[in-house]
Amino acid sequence: MTLEEKERLMSLSIEEKVAQSKKVIKEAIEKFGTEKLAIAWTGGKDSTTMTWLFKEACKELKAPMPKCMFIDEGDVFDEIWDVVNLLKKEWNLNERNRAEITNLGFDGKEFPLEPESYVGNHLMKTVAMNDFLENHGIQSLSTAIRWDEQTARKEETYFSPRSNPPHTRIQPILHFKERDIWNAIHKYKIPFCALYKSGYRSLGARCTTFKNSDIPAWEQDMENTTERAGRGQGKEEIMGKLRDLGYM
Repeated sequence: MTLEEKERLMSLSIEEKVAQSKKVIKEAIEKFGTEKLAIAWTGGKDSTTMTWLFKEACKELKAPMPKCMFIDEGDVFDEIWDVVNLLKKEWNLNERNRAEITNLGFDGKEFPLEPESYVGNHLMKTVAMNDFLENHGIQSLSTAIRWDEQTARKEETYFSPRSNPPHTRIQPILHFKERDIWNAIHKYKIPFCALYKSGYRSLGARCTTFKNSDIPAWEQDMENTTERAGRGQGKEEIMGKLRDLGYM
Protein backbone atom coordinates (compact mmCIF):
# COMPACT_ATOMS: atom_id res chain seq x y z
CA MET A 1 0.00 0.00 0.00
CA THR A 2 1.36 3.43 -0.93
CA LEU A 3 1.89 6.27 1.50
CA GLU A 4 -0.73 8.27 -0.39
CA GLU A 5 -3.31 5.49 0.06
CA LYS A 6 -2.54 5.27 3.78
CA GLU A 7 -2.94 9.02 4.16
CA ARG A 8 -6.26 8.87 2.30
CA LEU A 9 -7.57 6.13 4.58
CA MET A 10 -6.42 7.96 7.71
CA SER A 11 -8.20 11.13 6.58
CA LEU A 12 -11.61 9.48 6.16
CA SER A 13 -14.55 10.51 8.35
CA ILE A 14 -15.35 8.32 11.36
CA GLU A 15 -18.32 6.80 9.51
CA GLU A 16 -16.11 6.00 6.52
CA LYS A 17 -13.44 4.49 8.77
CA VAL A 18 -16.02 2.24 10.42
CA ALA A 19 -17.23 1.18 6.96
CA GLN A 20 -13.65 0.46 5.83
CA SER A 21 -13.01 -1.69 8.91
CA LYS A 22 -16.23 -3.63 8.35
CA LYS A 23 -15.17 -4.19 4.73
CA VAL A 24 -11.87 -5.73 5.90
CA ILE A 25 -13.67 -7.85 8.52
CA LYS A 26 -16.26 -9.13 6.06
CA GLU A 27 -13.52 -10.03 3.57
CA ALA A 28 -11.73 -11.96 6.31
CA ILE A 29 -14.90 -13.82 7.30
CA GLU A 30 -15.66 -14.70 3.69
CA LYS A 31 -12.10 -15.96 3.21
CA PHE A 32 -11.55 -17.87 6.46
CA GLY A 33 -15.00 -18.36 7.98
CA THR A 34 -15.68 -17.59 11.64
CA GLU A 35 -14.61 -21.03 12.90
CA LYS A 36 -11.00 -20.58 11.78
CA LEU A 37 -10.78 -16.89 12.70
CA ALA A 38 -10.09 -15.49 16.18
CA ILE A 39 -10.12 -12.01 17.71
CA ALA A 40 -7.28 -10.90 20.00
CA TRP A 41 -9.08 -8.96 22.72
CA THR A 42 -7.20 -7.24 25.55
CA GLY A 43 -10.04 -5.22 27.08
CA GLY A 44 -8.34 -1.99 25.98
CA LYS A 45 -9.96 0.75 23.90
CA ASP A 46 -8.60 -0.39 20.52
CA SER A 47 -9.35 -4.11 20.79
CA THR A 48 -12.79 -3.48 22.32
CA THR A 49 -13.62 -1.15 19.43
CA MET A 50 -12.38 -3.81 16.99
CA THR A 51 -14.49 -6.48 18.74
CA TRP A 52 -17.53 -4.20 18.48
CA LEU A 53 -16.82 -3.79 14.75
CA PHE A 54 -16.75 -7.58 14.41
CA LYS A 55 -20.05 -7.82 16.28
CA GLU A 56 -21.68 -5.33 13.93
CA ALA A 57 -20.19 -6.89 10.77
CA CYS A 58 -21.27 -10.38 11.85
CA LYS A 59 -24.77 -9.08 12.52
CA GLU A 60 -24.91 -7.65 8.98
CA LEU A 61 -23.63 -10.92 7.53
CA LYS A 62 -25.89 -12.98 9.81
CA ALA A 63 -22.74 -14.89 10.82
CA PRO A 64 -21.68 -16.10 14.29
CA MET A 65 -18.94 -14.24 16.13
CA PRO A 66 -15.44 -15.73 15.93
CA LYS A 67 -13.70 -16.95 19.10
CA CYS A 68 -12.10 -14.26 21.26
CA MET A 69 -8.62 -14.78 22.67
CA PHE A 70 -7.80 -13.02 25.94
CA ILE A 71 -4.32 -13.58 27.39
CA ASP A 72 -4.12 -13.37 31.18
CA GLU A 73 -0.39 -12.83 31.73
CA GLY A 74 -0.89 -12.55 35.51
CA ASP A 75 -0.73 -8.77 35.93
CA VAL A 76 -4.02 -7.50 34.49
CA PHE A 77 -5.76 -4.39 35.88
CA ASP A 78 -8.95 -5.16 37.82
CA GLU A 79 -10.70 -2.55 35.67
CA ILE A 80 -9.78 -4.54 32.54
CA TRP A 81 -11.40 -7.63 34.06
CA ASP A 82 -14.50 -5.53 34.76
CA VAL A 83 -15.03 -4.60 31.11
CA VAL A 84 -14.02 -8.07 29.85
CA ASN A 85 -16.47 -9.85 32.15
CA LEU A 86 -19.23 -7.35 31.31
CA LEU A 87 -18.89 -7.69 27.55
CA LYS A 88 -18.40 -11.45 27.58
CA LYS A 89 -21.92 -11.60 28.95
CA GLU A 90 -23.52 -8.72 27.02
CA TRP A 91 -21.95 -9.58 23.65
CA ASN A 92 -21.98 -13.42 24.08
CA LEU A 93 -18.29 -13.62 23.44
CA ASN A 94 -16.63 -17.63 23.63
CA GLU A 95 5.05 -27.12 28.23
CA ARG A 96 6.72 -24.99 25.42
CA ASN A 97 8.51 -22.34 27.46
CA ARG A 98 11.97 -23.91 27.76
CA ALA A 99 12.12 -24.61 24.01
CA GLU A 100 10.95 -21.11 23.15
CA ILE A 101 13.48 -19.18 25.23
CA THR A 102 16.36 -20.70 23.29
CA ASN A 103 15.15 -18.58 20.37
CA LEU A 104 15.90 -15.49 22.49
CA GLY A 105 19.46 -16.44 23.32
CA PHE A 106 18.38 -16.78 26.96
CA ASP A 107 20.03 -19.63 28.86
CA GLY A 108 19.10 -18.84 32.49
CA LYS A 109 17.18 -21.24 34.70
CA GLU A 110 14.66 -18.54 35.65
CA PHE A 111 13.23 -15.38 34.14
CA PRO A 112 11.59 -12.37 35.86
CA LEU A 113 7.79 -12.58 36.16
CA GLU A 114 7.40 -9.32 34.25
CA PRO A 115 4.99 -9.40 31.30
CA GLU A 116 6.63 -6.41 29.59
CA SER A 117 10.21 -7.71 29.64
CA TYR A 118 11.78 -9.28 26.53
CA VAL A 119 11.68 -12.87 27.81
CA GLY A 120 8.53 -12.40 29.91
CA ASN A 121 6.57 -10.79 27.08
CA HIS A 122 7.46 -13.63 24.71
CA LEU A 123 6.75 -16.49 27.10
CA MET A 124 3.69 -15.03 28.81
CA LYS A 125 2.02 -13.50 25.74
CA THR A 126 3.38 -14.60 22.36
CA VAL A 127 3.83 -18.27 23.26
CA ALA A 128 0.39 -18.32 24.89
CA MET A 129 -1.05 -16.79 21.73
CA ASN A 130 0.71 -19.29 19.47
CA ASP A 131 -0.51 -22.19 21.63
CA PHE A 132 -4.06 -20.91 21.23
CA LEU A 133 -3.71 -20.68 17.45
CA GLU A 134 -2.28 -24.19 17.17
CA ASN A 135 -4.63 -25.88 19.63
CA HIS A 136 -7.76 -24.41 18.02
CA GLY A 137 -6.71 -24.73 14.37
CA ILE A 138 -6.92 -20.96 13.89
CA GLN A 139 -5.98 -19.77 10.39
CA SER A 140 -6.37 -16.04 10.99
CA LEU A 141 -6.06 -13.78 14.02
CA SER A 142 -7.49 -10.27 14.14
CA THR A 143 -5.48 -7.72 16.11
CA ALA A 144 -6.24 -4.09 16.98
CA ILE A 145 -3.00 -2.39 15.98
CA ARG A 146 -2.96 1.05 14.31
CA TRP A 147 -0.52 2.70 11.94
CA ASP A 148 -0.15 5.78 14.17
CA GLU A 149 0.30 3.89 17.43
CA GLN A 150 3.87 2.56 17.29
CA THR A 151 6.64 2.93 14.71
CA ALA A 152 7.17 -0.86 14.54
CA ARG A 153 3.61 -1.18 13.21
CA LYS A 154 3.54 1.57 10.61
CA GLU A 155 4.31 -0.76 7.66
CA GLU A 156 1.57 -3.30 8.47
CA THR A 157 -1.21 -4.23 6.04
CA TYR A 158 -4.82 -5.33 6.56
CA PHE A 159 -3.94 -8.93 5.68
CA SER A 160 -0.47 -10.00 6.79
CA PRO A 161 0.78 -13.63 6.55
CA ARG A 162 2.76 -15.11 9.45
CA SER A 163 4.82 -18.31 9.41
CA ASN A 164 5.24 -19.44 13.04
CA PRO A 165 2.65 -20.81 13.38
CA PRO A 166 1.24 -20.38 9.85
CA HIS A 167 -1.71 -17.96 9.92
CA THR A 168 -2.83 -14.60 8.59
CA ARG A 169 -3.08 -11.50 10.74
CA ILE A 170 -6.22 -9.48 10.10
CA GLN A 171 -5.74 -5.83 11.12
CA PRO A 172 -8.99 -3.96 10.44
CA ILE A 173 -8.39 -0.70 12.34
CA LEU A 174 -4.97 0.23 10.98
CA HIS A 175 -6.39 3.46 9.54
CA PHE A 176 -7.86 4.65 12.86
CA LYS A 177 -5.98 7.32 14.79
CA GLU A 178 -6.14 7.51 18.59
CA ARG A 179 -8.75 10.29 18.45
CA ASP A 180 -10.80 8.28 15.95
CA ILE A 181 -11.05 5.46 18.49
CA TRP A 182 -12.50 7.81 21.08
CA ASN A 183 -14.81 9.45 18.54
CA ALA A 184 -16.13 5.99 17.61
CA ILE A 185 -16.50 4.95 21.27
CA HIS A 186 -18.58 8.02 22.08
CA LYS A 187 -20.55 8.07 18.82
CA TYR A 188 -21.52 4.39 18.92
CA LYS A 189 -21.62 4.08 22.73
CA ILE A 190 -18.98 1.35 22.88
CA PRO A 191 -18.15 0.35 26.49
CA PHE A 192 -14.60 1.05 27.67
CA CYS A 193 -12.32 0.47 30.65
CA ALA A 194 -12.80 3.00 33.48
CA LEU A 195 -9.04 3.65 33.73
CA TYR A 196 -9.19 5.83 30.61
CA LYS A 197 -11.54 8.22 32.41
CA SER A 198 -8.98 8.68 35.20
CA GLY A 199 -6.19 9.65 32.80
CA TYR A 200 -4.59 6.50 31.36
CA ARG A 201 -3.97 6.67 27.58
CA SER A 202 -2.66 3.15 26.83
CA LEU A 203 -2.96 0.07 29.02
CA GLY A 204 -0.31 -2.61 29.43
CA ALA A 205 0.70 -4.70 32.42
CA ARG A 206 -0.40 -3.23 35.73
CA CYS A 207 3.15 -3.13 37.15
CA THR A 208 4.59 -1.08 34.26
CA THR A 209 1.68 1.16 33.24
CA PHE A 210 1.00 4.59 34.72
CA LYS A 211 -0.98 7.70 33.80
CA ASN A 212 0.56 11.01 32.75
CA SER A 213 -2.54 13.09 33.46
CA ASP A 214 -5.62 13.21 35.67
CA ILE A 215 -7.99 14.20 32.89
CA PRO A 216 -9.82 11.64 30.71
CA ALA A 217 -7.80 10.19 27.85
CA TRP A 218 -10.10 11.65 25.19
CA GLU A 219 -9.60 15.20 26.56
CA GLN A 220 -5.79 15.05 26.48
CA ASP A 221 -3.55 16.57 23.79
CA MET A 222 -3.30 13.55 21.52
CA GLU A 223 -1.71 15.44 18.67
CA ASN A 224 1.31 16.75 20.62
CA THR A 225 1.92 14.06 23.24
CA THR A 226 2.82 10.37 22.99
CA GLU A 227 0.02 7.85 23.51
CA ARG A 228 2.25 5.11 24.91
CA ALA A 229 4.40 7.32 27.17
CA GLY A 230 2.79 5.68 30.20
CA ARG A 231 3.84 2.19 29.11
CA GLY A 232 7.08 0.43 30.05
CA GLN A 233 9.59 2.06 27.70
CA GLY A 234 11.91 -0.94 27.72
CA LYS A 235 9.26 -2.83 25.80
CA GLU A 236 8.68 0.10 23.45
CA GLU A 237 12.38 0.10 22.53
CA ILE A 238 12.37 -3.60 21.60
CA MET A 239 8.94 -3.71 19.94
CA GLY A 240 10.50 -4.53 16.57
CA LYS A 241 12.30 -7.57 18.04
CA LEU A 242 9.15 -8.72 19.82
CA ARG A 243 7.16 -8.48 16.60
CA ASP A 244 9.79 -10.55 14.79
CA LEU A 245 9.01 -13.29 17.33
CA GLY A 246 5.29 -13.08 16.56
CA TYR A 247 4.04 -10.41 18.98
CA MET A 248 1.11 -8.23 17.90
